[in-house]
Amino acid sequence: MTTHTAEERYIAAGGQRIRVSIRRGTGVPLVLCNGIGASFEVLDPFVDAFDPGVTVIRFDVPGTGGSSVSVAPYGFPYLAWVLGRILTRLDVSVVDVLGLSWGGALAQQFAFQNPRRCRRLVLVATGTGAVMVPGKPRVLAKMLTPRRFRDPEYAASIAGDIYGGTAREHGSDVALLFGHQLHAGSKMGYLHQLLAGAVWTSLHALPAIRQQTLIVAGTDDPIVPVANARLMNRLLPHAAVHLHNGGHIDLVTNAPELAPVIETFLRTPGEP
Repeated sequence: MTTHTAEERYIAAGGQRIRVSIRRGTGVPLVLCNGIGASFEVLDPFVDAFDPGVTVIRFDVPGTGGSSVSVAPYGFPYLAWVLGRILTRLDVSVVDVLGLSWGGALAQQFAFQNPRRCRRLVLVATGTGAVMVPGKPRVLAKMLTPRRFRDPEYAASIAGDIYGGTAREHGSDVALLFGHQLHAGSKMGYLHQLLAGAVWTSLHALPAIRQQTLIVAGTDDPIVPVANARLMNRLLPHAAVHLHNGGHIDLVTNAPELAPVIETFLRTPGEP
């Protein structure tokens, strides 16, 4: 369970009612964009391992956790705009943004739409969307529903196969982590997230993203092969890659190893 102290509130933005968590600190806040279907509690291990002096902002996208389901499907440009409205309501101007998996697409879109508001970008276990090097079909098939968030036994049984890395030996821990969520993602909310990813790609936009970017990728990731990190590294003007021997969700299952890497990147002086 989490050991940090955070404020939780609901913010109305862009016609959505969004559940937000703010751990107060100093400096440039770090915004975390989560993977598909997951509420922000899933990121607790990373937040606990990350520098406690830094402000961390998390949120549930529509239809996950405590956020209400959107009345209509949405795309990443719209969701990036909603995130901007949330930050304005919090009186936050400049941020660093970290995106995990599906959230990496949102992070890329936010950086593209907000070049002056996003200082630095961290992309973890993610790719360029609909046009990318795909994962294994049998693995992706298990990602088509939110069942793993609702059924602990099922989550434990498939964790190693779909996430790789440390999840191969700790499937029950992954299931326990999923069980800490406020609510399992709704089927409609999950469908909206799937549709957003199915029609979006960042291939055309990456050369225009000028922020310093850290790409974190596991060499044992069945969902997002490491070739995607190399592709993004070639297209992003100011990027660096950190490879580790873990899997898709090692950001949370192996947070003590990866949190310091991200801290160092965000603290390093210099601009593009």
